Amino acid sequence: MAGPTRPPDKKQASISSFFTPRNTSPLVNLSQNATKKAPPAEPKPSKSTSSRKRPEPQNDDSEDDAPRDAKRRKSNGPSATKDTEDAVASLKLSSSRTERYALNSSRPSQDEEENEEDAAERKKKEELHRKFVKKLGHPDSMFNYRRRDTESAAVEGEGEEGEDDEDEPAPKTTTKKKGAKTGKLTPMELQFLEIKRKHMDTLLIVEVGYKFRFFGEDARIAARELSIVCIPGKFRYDEHPSEAHLDRFASASIPVHRLPVHAKRLVAAGHKVGVGTYIDETGELDQPGETTGASSGGYLLCLTETPAKGMGTDEKVNVGIIAVQPATGDIIYDEFEDGFMRREIETRLLHISPCEFLIVGDLSKATDKLIQHLSGSSTNVFGDKSRVERVPKSKTMAAEAYSHVTDFYAGKAKDSDERSAALLDKVLKLPEAVMICLSAMITHLTEYGLQHIFDLTKYFQSFSTRQHMLINGTTLESLEVYRNATDQSEKGSLLWALDKTHTRFGQRLLRKWIGRPLLDQQRLEERVSAVEELLDNQSTAKVDKLVGMLKSIKADLERSLIRIYYGKCTRPELLSTLQTLQKIFLEYSRVKSPSDTGFSSPLLTSAIMSLPSIGPLVTAHLSKINAEAARKDDKYAFFLEQHETDDISEHKLGIAAVEQDLDEHRSEAAKELGKKSPISYVTVAGIEYLIEVANTDLKRVPASWAKISGTKKVSRFHTPTVLRLIAERDQHKESLASACDQAFADLLAQIAGEYQPLRDAVSSLSTLDCLLSLSTVAALPGYTKPTFLPSSHPSFLSITEGRHPIAEHLLPNGYIPFTMSLGTPSSSSPTTTSPSPSSGGPALAQLITGPNMGGKSSYTRAVALLVLLAQIGSFVPATAMSLTLSDAIFTRMGARDNLFKGESTFMVEVSETASILRQATPKSLVVLDELGRGTSTHDGRAIAGAVLEYVVREVGCLMLFVTHYQDLARVADGLTVGEGEGGEKRKGVECVHMRFASNKASSNSKEEGPGDDDAMEVDADGAADEDEEITFLYDLAPGVAHRSYGLNVARLARIPRKVLEVAAKNWSSCWVWLSSCKFEVGSCSVCLGLGR
Repeated sequence: MAGPTRPPDKKQASISSFFTPRNTSPLVNLSQNATKKAPPAEPKPSKSTSSRKRPEPQNDDSEDDAPRDAKRRKSNGPSATKDTEDAVASLKLSSSRTERYALNSSRPSQDEEENEEDAAERKKKEELHRKFVKKLGHPDSMFNYRRRDTESAAVEGEGEEGEDDEDEPAPKTTTKKKGAKTGKLTPMELQFLEIKRKHMDTLLIVEVGYKFRFFGEDARIAARELSIVCIPGKFRYDEHPSEAHLDRFASASIPVHRLPVHAKRLVAAGHKVGVGTYIDETGELDQPGETTGASSGGYLLCLTETPAKGMGTDEKVNVGIIAVQPATGDIIYDEFEDGFMRREIETRLLHISPCEFLIVGDLSKATDKLIQHLSGSSTNVFGDKSRVERVPKSKTMAAEAYSHVTDFYAGKAKDSDERSAALLDKVLKLPEAVMICLSAMITHLTEYGLQHIFDLTKYFQSFSTRQHMLINGTTLESLEVYRNATDQSEKGSLLWALDKTHTRFGQRLLRKWIGRPLLDQQRLEERVSAVEELLDNQSTAKVDKLVGMLKSIKADLERSLIRIYYGKCTRPELLSTLQTLQKIFLEYSRVKSPSDTGFSSPLLTSAIMSLPSIGPLVTAHLSKINAEAARKDDKYAFFLEQHETDDISEHKLGIAAVEQDLDEHRSEAAKELGKKSPISYVTVAGIEYLIEVANTDLKRVPASWAKISGTKKVSRFHTPTVLRLIAERDQHKESLASACDQAFADLLAQIAGEYQPLRDAVSSLSTLDCLLSLSTVAALPGYTKPTFLPSSHPSFLSITEGRHPIAEHLLPNGYIPFTMSLGTPSSSSPTTTSPSPSSGGPALAQLITGPNMGGKSSYTRAVALLVLLAQIGSFVPATAMSLTLSDAIFTRMGARDNLFKGESTFMVEVSETASILRQATPKSLVVLDELGRGTSTHDGRAIAGAVLEYVVREVGCLMLFVTHYQDLARVADGLTVGEGEGGEKRKGVECVHMRFASNKASSNSKEEGPGDDDAMEVDADGAADEDEEITFLYDLAPGVAHRSYGLNVARLARIPRKVLEVAAKNWSSCWVWLSSCKFEVGSCSVCLGLGR
């Protein structure tokens, strides 16, 4: 009975000893000996039994253990034998927790014996534990890795053999396998690594199946930015030992249809993104179409800066920029000097609205903060967060850039091609700073395969060309040209009010027209004449024909053409583009001369005449295309049979021959199966040319046939001949696909070679679209054609019953018109009802006063917008308007600070004013709104008066000056300029105010004029009537409003009544004191402090 039970007891004891802590206290064995089942009077049988059963568990150990045990027993003598007996007996003890603490002095020896007996089992468990930790990726994996090497060396040093020795090389083999990463990587991962190591600064998104995936560190970044799950794995792209225990890359994935959204979020977060698809050969980085960049102009802007001279407020920097719009091929460049306020840079950035910056070299602190401010927020003026990338600038960058650009264009030039020579000559004449930016931009876009855009030097345009008025960034924001000032959206802007275009490319051109009003009077009059002719012929057949043609254009032809030029166009897109161009050609195919157009305007006739010229080109390409196959994106049938290349025809014939052989093989297969009639092929689960054989006839199937699939009733086979022919057909299909792709690429290259006439036709369409949009605006009630005075005429501006072009669309009750005139009128200019300060005619400037919220700023904005509209070529919302062309419009409106520059509100105010005073010319229009309000009354009034005098006497330009310093009227009275018609001096400033009516609780309504100095009634206690209400009439009248009625605005803002009562009492006390003052008004500090 004891024999069979001892081995399980021993096994249980070994497991218990492995999982429970050792206790060497003698109390444990003492308690165990006291509870033995063997009688204490028979120790010898127990000893002999122990000795007889001793070798049984030793059979599982290696033979080398016996000598070691004998040697150990020999050295221990009789005590060793005694310990062995006690150890065997102790296996029969109860495992109760209380009994384990019995005292037994033989426990240490027993532990040693158990360790030797269970060495093999412990080693197996340690090996399993080591493998588990290795698979798990323990944080101390490197320590365990080194420890494992040490243990391996120690085991080898002991000279053990058998199973333990055979298991030991396994970790070395596994480690080697994990270390050889390139051997375990898939072809897709190898291709990914090859591209990634060339573009370590780019987040690569790889299309794998129905998802786009990120790998390695890219996955961790994508998970953080996009809030998606990152599957753990290797994050590094080098073979680093710290990741030796990992056998795959960390990864994250996004659905295919969400790529545009996530790519845009990554770009907005400041990352450089590349999108690619796994292909058999090494691929390239692909730019994700229209999804790169924000909802702004889509320009990539490169900027470099070098210090010029000065420090602090006298600092000057030289700046070079080049902006590229890959979607349309437009390129803008400029080189200029800028001051410490960086107004010139800000102006260009607001005009261009870049979605990405490429900075060459280091920028000054002011410029860097400006770019961070404009691009660092998702609510900035560009419409989205813009990405900024920086590249270093060496000391020899100018020479390197010149050499790089020369080599780039020299490779494209041909000896006999005059166009190529002119192209190279034009580029090499660019300024040095622009050349540096051009070189950096070529390098940047080469990574995306978009460097071909720089071949189109016809569309190189200088930003600061003097054919257009330059509107600075402050004016764009103040007049709300592109975006409103409330929520930065397009609605409520001048662009929103004028945009009646039908096409996307027409909308982009209209935006350029609005931002760059014309200075060339001839071109301006041609544009206005074209708008007038379209207006006069509204609802006629020829105008309706133009409108219908533009409405039918659904594609963005400008962007489609540039995609064709890049070779990125798809087959359906190419068909749509060519068919749209063909439809345009057919509409005007009969036009042979300008008289055939039906219009007399040169601008309209030249635009229409360019449309028929694309007919033969478009028709020739469409004649090669199978329209039905192109819509389905079928590459194999895209070309008509007669226009297929020799390679396509050859591979199609090869496929047909193989299919014919497969058809003939049916008879041979039938003979092998013993059938007379040819068998029929079946297709199951996409596998073609299967031969079905009933399971009852399987004995007739030759052994050479390969079984593919089967059911309970039939089995399906491929014969050796079928396998050979299918492989041959697949080779032809792969070659055919390659030949079709090559033929399509060649077709795109042919169309790209004729890009210029196609782009000219699209430009003509965009011009027609803009002119039709302006004619639609001109058809609105109350719009009139402006009259332009010759350039030799002194500056002059006259508006009769003008209205705000934006506010009249938003206000429910319309806009109250105004009449004004500035400058020196001619005898032929229309007369106006505007008040004139003297017989000498209108003054150069207007000093505008009136109550708060009376409409002063709205009036000045309306005047500036009407001038802007007139020089765009649009009709204006007025009864009559005549003007000389202004070379610039400058505005200083509102109160704001520049905390990122460390500039206070008043500092911004006077800095913008200083910039205006430096740049304004006698042909400019200047609008200054409440200059000097950001500081004390004394300082503000002094600065405002000095600026008013400087502009009128020194600059001599037209100006609208809004102020609450009513005493400036006395300064204005002393400003005279030139001579009138009778030889007398003309007044330089005309005082006007916004009319209003005062409604008091104690009296009837009274309209107040400029002479009502004591308009506010004061009661016996000297308190003003705080319940006085002001009605704004929003009408312009001559004279000065001597009060601003700030208490009325405070009441409208719901200031507590107690506060209003105290304020009215304080104001009345000051007014009573001023009424008794014997000094001349405006001659003492108190009067100046109270704005009197």
